[in-house]
Amino acid sequence: MKVIVVENYDEVSQEASQLVEEKVKGNGELVLGLATGSTPLGLYENLIDGHKTRNISYENVKTINLDEYLGLEKTHPASYNAFMYETLFKHVDVNLDQTYIPNGVPESAEEECARYEEVIDSIGPVGLQILGIGTNGHIGFNEPGTDPESLTHVVELNASTREDNARFFDSLDEVPTHAITMGIKSILKSEQIILMASGKSKADAIKTLLDSKENVNPDFPASYLWTHNDVTLIVDKDAYSQV
Repeated sequence: MKVIVVENYDEVSQEASQLVEEKVKGNGELVLGLATGSTPLGLYENLIDGHKTRNISYENVKTINLDEYLGLEKTHPASYNAFMYETLFKHVDVNLDQTYIPNGVPESAEEECARYEEVIDSIGPVGLQILGIGTNGHIGFNEPGTDPESLTHVVELNASTREDNARFFDSLDEVPTHAITMGIKSILKSEQIILMASGKSKADAIKTLLDSKENVNPDFPASYLWTHNDVTLIVDKDAYSQV
């Protein structure tokens, strides 16, 4: 794992965007794995700026998102479909038919998980996967205790995860209790991974991650990133402060 420590959130976002743009320029048909939440917002702002001012094109890029809340229509403002459209897709020249996000209201959740894993395998592997890290070490929605051999699956969200995400809803009661997520094994299929972390709220998680190299275990799902051969952690000083 390569560790890049920068001054603040803006620099985390800039560093990540430079890596993404280099990858896109090197392969215009890149399969780009995307994340949601507050951590990648600055990255997406930089990618939009790069598209508008540096002519970075996403016309032939395919995107695959990590997860989606179970029970939310794609038009729901808190769905990850809506999040991705509002924060990135509508601002760049990506082909929406080549953007993939799990269906949050499938007829069969089990069949949707199998279908999504087939999508990952058929258009992948993901060339570059963007990740954030939860305060409890989750990646995607792979909560503590997740089987490292897991593929795309339904997960019950921990209380801490729902509390962390309640800021995107009117109340905690509105936060879905389950989600569909790429599994740990699904994520590790990616050729290259960028893990972004910022702020003192992530300091304990980053310390645990960096201390887990010799103790990879399901109680801290992000520890499995140590088993991948190309991971870059981009972290600001606040998130690195406990190391």
